[in-house]
Amino acid sequence: MHFHFSLYSSILLIFFSQGVVFSFLLVKKSWTRPCNPSMWLGIFVFLCTLYLIPWMLGFAGWYSLLPYRDILFYIPFQQLFFIGPAIYFYTKSLLNPSFKFLRKDWIHLIPGLVYIVYRLIVFSVDKIILGQYYFYENGRDKNLDTWYQMAGFVSMLIYFLLCLRYYADYKKIIFQTLSYADTVLFGWVRRYLITFLIMQVLWLVFFLFYPDWGNFKEKWWYYLTFSSLIYYIAITGYTNNLKSVTSFKSSVLGPDHVKFLDTEIYTHEIQNGRQLELESIINHTENESLEHWKIRILNLIETEKVFLNPNLTLMDMANLLNTNQTLVSKMINQGFRMNFNDFINEFRVKDVIEAFHQGKYKKHTLLGISFDSGFNSKTSFNRSFKKHTGLSPKEYLSKLKETPREPVGGNG
Repeated sequence: MHFHFSLYSSILLIFFSQGVVFSFLLVKKSWTRPCNPSMWLGIFVFLCTLYLIPWMLGFAGWYSLLPYRDILFYIPFQQLFFIGPAIYFYTKSLLNPSFKFLRKDWIHLIPGLVYIVYRLIVFSVDKIILGQYYFYENGRDKNLDTWYQMAGFVSMLIYFLLCLRYYADYKKIIFQTLSYADTVLFGWVRRYLITFLIMQVLWLVFFLFYPDWGNFKEKWWYYLTFSSLIYYIAITGYTNNLKSVTSFKSSVLGPDHVKFLDTEIYTHEIQNGRQLELESIINHTENESLEHWKIRILNLIETEKVFLNPNLTLMDMANLLNTNQTLVSKMINQGFRMNFNDFINEFRVKDVIEAFHQGKYKKHTLLGISFDSGFNSKTSFNRSFKKHTGLSPKEYLSKLKETPREPVGGNG
C-alpha cells in the first residue's frame, strides 16, 4: 500500500493509531461491564479519529494517485454530523444512570444519515451511472467543502450547548437529592466539555484566517492540535470510573424542564404489597399542612441526627418519614427555603460549631471534626461553613478564641 511517510503524515498516523486503539478499548469496556458511557465515548473518539484520515492520507500522497484518490473521494470519513450527538449521548449516559437510547433519539442522527445518503448518490452517479467524474469534476473532496465544514461546526457547537445545559440540570438535581453534592460534581465533565469547546474555537480561528478548508499545510496545525485534544479525552475518559447515582428527566423546553425520577417509591410500595400510583401518594400526603411536615422533618433531624450520615440522600429521608422523595423535596424547598443539600449541611455546620465551642479543636483537626459531623470532603465543608456563617472555619475559630462565650459569624 502506498504511504508517503513525512513529518505531516507520520505524526497524524501516530494519533490516528492511538485513536483506533482507545476506541476499541472503550467499546470493549462497555461490553465487559454495564458501562454505556464508555460505549458512547468510544464512538466519539472513533468518529474524531476518522476525521483525521483525509489529512493524514492526503499528506501521504493518496489524493494524487488512483485508486487511493477515489477512496478518499467516495468514503465519507469526516462524519461531522455524528460527532456532536456522540458527545451529547456520552454526557447523558455519564450523568444519568436511567438514560437509554430511545426511538425519539434517532432525530439527532438524521443530519448525519442524510449526509451519508447524499454521498451514496454522489458515488452512484459518478461510478455506476455515468462512469466518470460528475460531482467530482473539480477534483475536490466533498468532505472538505466549506458548506459542510461550517455546518459541522454549527452542529458541534449546538451539541456543546446541549451538553452544557444537561450538566447544569444534573447539578441542579444533585443539590436537591444528595447531601454530598459537592463530591459528585464530576470535574471530568467540565474538563472534556472545555476541551470540546477549545476544539470549536480552534476551528473558528483557523477558518477565519484560512477560509479554504482544502488548503492542507495551513490546516495541518489545526489537525495536530485537534489530535492532541482527542488523545487527552480518550486516555482520561478511559481511566474515568465515576458514575452518577441520581436519575432524572430533562427536557429542553418548559419551566419545570428538569426533575428527578421518583422511581424508588414504586419499588418500596410493591415490596410492601401495595400497588399505589405515585401521583395518588403525593396528593394524599400533600393534604397535610406545610407546618406539619416541617415539624416532622425537624424532629427526624434532631432525634435521629441523620445528618451525621455522610452519604445521606433525599430517598433516605423519604424512607425514614415513610413517604416519597418528591414530597420531602417540596416541603424542604418551600418550608425552609433551601435545597436538600444546603438544608442538611446547615445542620452539619451547626454540629461543627458546637464542637468548636466544646473545645474539640484543641484535640482534633478541623477536617476530623467536619467528618465527625457528617461532611465527607474538605471542599464541601469549607463551602458550606462559609455559606452558613459568612466565615471560613479558621476565621471562625480565631474569633471564637477572642470571644469564646459569644456567638460568632453573620449567619450562624
